[in-house]
Amino acid sequence: MTRFAKLPPGGLDRAGFLARYGGVYEHSPWIAAAVWDEGAVADEAETLAGAMAARVEAAGEEAQLALLRAHPDLAGKLAVRGDLTADSTSEQAGAGLERCSPEEFAEFKRLNDAYQARFGFPFIIAVKGHERAAILAAFRRRAANGRAAEFRQALAQVHRIARLRLQALAEETP
Repeated sequence: MTRFAKLPPGGLDRAGFLARYGGVYEHSPWIAAAVWDEGAVADEAETLAGAMAARVEAAGEEAQLALLRAHPDLAGKLAVRGDLTADSTSEQAGAGLERCSPEEFAEFKRLNDAYQARFGFPFIIAVKGHERAAILAAFRRRAANGRAAEFRQALAQVHRIARLRLQALAEETP
């Protein structure tokens, strides 16, 4: 288990916990608040990730859809304008999405628009460890999924992103 070396969750008050961990799920501090309010705070990244994921799974489809819709398009207009969260900016840059060729940007835009129209939420993938070509290939492949399967896949990716963010916070040196 990866313990938090810097600012362990259990050592924070509610406001401190929300300030530190409220952004783990993109624009959705309600998840961290629910975990705090339920007393499910843990000092291990994996345990806290599990508690947060369980809260999302228990929240119901309407809240889950809002969570999915809180995510930005990959290599989309928010990225181009510089309006992503710090975490999303870092994650997309790590995958090289800010270095897309004009053709790649055009394909991302086309895929983003078609995906949004079909599913009603953005394409979500945990980009850490992936390069642009692999992300585009996954985008093309997943666009053929049915809505229910893609909804579950998008939620699984959101949970993976949150787990990776919590692991990064845990690995910060005090």
